[in-house]
Amino acid sequence: MKITKHLLIYGLVQGVYFRDSLRHQAEALGVTGWVRNRRNGSVEAMLQGEAAELEALIAWCRIGNGRSRVERVEIEEGQGAFSGFEQLDTI
Repeated sequence: MKITKHLLIYGLVQGVYFRDSLRHQAEALGVTGWVRNRRNGSVEAMLQGEAAELEALIAWCRIGNGRSRVERVEIEEGQGAFSGFEQLDTI
């Protein structure tokens, strides 16, 4: 059963290839959805997948890609249906 989660990720997460790294991780795990920068410096993501893969990707989001410094991740229930993983424009 697919689960959908909405994440807001705070810290040094822009300008450090966080979105692209997240996309690569999602694709490797078979997780669909999207990721985008927000004007306040955070990153927003909608993730959809099986429970184990989603948990693995959320765990990755809490650590980041080595260049980023994640301070906190807020997680809520999400919605939508996705067939791939996209990087969206900043809002």
